[in-house]
Amino acid sequence: MNKYFGIIIGIIAVVALTISYSTMNQSKSQSVAKKVVNSGEIRIGYIVYPPLLFKDQTTGHLSGISYDLVEEAAKRLNIKTNWVEEVGWGSAIEGLKTKRYDLLGTQMWPNASRAREAVFSVAPMNSVIYTYTKAGDTRFSTNLSNLNSAQYTISAIDGEMAAFIAKDDYPKAKVNTLPQLSSYAEVFLNIVNGKADITFVEPSAANDFLKSNPGQIQRIGNSAVRTFGNSFAFARGEESMISMWNVAMGELMNDGTIFRILEKYNVSQDYSINR
Repeated sequence: MNKYFGIIIGIIAVVALTISYSTMNQSKSQSVAKKVVNSGEIRIGYIVYPPLLFKDQTTGHLSGISYDLVEEAAKRLNIKTNWVEEVGWGSAIEGLKTKRYDLLGTQMWPNASRAREAVFSVAPMNSVIYTYTKAGDTRFSTNLSNLNSAQYTISAIDGEMAAFIAKDDYPKAKVNTLPQLSSYAEVFLNIVNGKADITFVEPSAANDFLKSNPGQIQRIGNSAVRTFGNSFAFARGEESMISMWNVAMGELMNDGTIFRILEKYNVSQDYSINR
């Protein structure tokens, strides 16, 4: 009798643990959307990347296109924002996976490598990436086929798009890789100072550098190297949260808010707005 009683107790325990584990997993998959709705707050990690995200190093005040978009979307969703952590390009998605924050508040360009680790929102606007060199450099003026050589060096930040382009398109070229929290000014200064030959960025980043360093760099031709949508990243499995976010983004895209924000930062010519 005691033997059968023990077996029954064991079966009940296994069933209870299975149900508990299933419930825990279900709760975990819905945790961000539920937590945000229940608490009324979303935690945000961010990358300093003008003009999408500016940070005043004295006051810590944040601004920029992505900042304004997040604040407006959160307002429409009736949730508060908490900008909790500055991160680099290479570690940004890891912070989502480890739940240090719920949303990457600086828009990111999706690619296959990033899509393995994160899920991306609709893109309210697109960026076009061009090639930039030191002013007066004519070595790449006709085409970039000769760039795939160890005699040339590409300037990039660890984890950002120029590093991906270098790996995918020009694997034989050297890469001068800067730490994740480096600014794009440092990317260009590597070229100006002869530490690298070329980089791949969007016009807004180049124009921001040229404001303080007029005539120091040049764009090579009018052929885009890449075109990407500027999306917001969430951890994989957070479809409920991203569905809610996409509705808010859709409103901003359809009512002219995106254009007004781009105009505010004088960069409407650098982006194409999606509808």
